Amino acid sequence: MNNTGSKEAVRRRIWRLLEEKNAALPPKPVVGRIPNFKGAGVAAARLAAHQGFKQARVVMVGPDSPQRPVRETVLKQGKLLLAPTPRFKSGFLLLEPGLVPRGRVRWATTIRGMFSLGRPVKLNEIPKVDMVVLGSVAVSRTGIRLGKGGGYGDLEYAVLRELGRIDEGTLVATTIHDLQLVDSLPVEPHDLTIDIIATPTRLIEVHPRPPKPSGVDWSMISEDVLPFLKELRKLVKT
Repeated sequence: MNNTGSKEAVRRRIWRLLEEKNAALPPKPVVGRIPNFKGAGVAAARLAAHQGFKQARVVMVGPDSPQRPVRETVLKQGKLLLAPTPRFKSGFLLLEPGLVPRGRVRWATTIRGMFSLGRPVKLNEIPKVDMVVLGSVAVSRTGIRLGKGGGYGDLEYAVLRELGRIDEGTLVATTIHDLQLVDSLPVEPHDLTIDIIATPTRLIEVHPRPPKPSGVDWSMISEDVLPFLKELRKLVKT
């Protein structure tokens, strides 16, 4: 079986397992999604206790439902939140905690809230990012990550690498349910790997840290689908 087929088989198994074990939360069905899960807030708190998160000033957090508690923690701790828009259609939004009305932090970290209170940020205006937090469908104990199949998490990271806003040393984390932790996964050169895995029951630091993609694999990108990538091409060529 090729990597594409074996990856999809793992996705299907994890989505089914979360539903069968009553570990999934809305939005449902979880098939085709980064699955929301029971204990996502606890997993976020475990990640927030990590020294790398504590020291971070700017954190990029994916827009998926199970990472909403991470986004909320970022703002509550006075950090800048860089949020890629869903399916990366409109690039990044930047949320500043000082601009979020009192009592509205939770709402500010929903998709609607981020679009309302976040500032669309041009690629050359993105600040240096100290930690990246993504959602996952499955993660291996060696840090291999499996997303929902669109490649958006990989691309979000790759764009920041191209811009020099992150580097090989930037920590990449994910929050998942324990049922999403697997022994092994297939990996391809463009796949983003994970350094820190936070679940409701444990925090796993992957050693040695798995290598990361060095930038965008332009052979896999269509600028017609994501027009803002034309801006990226201009920036990296100058």
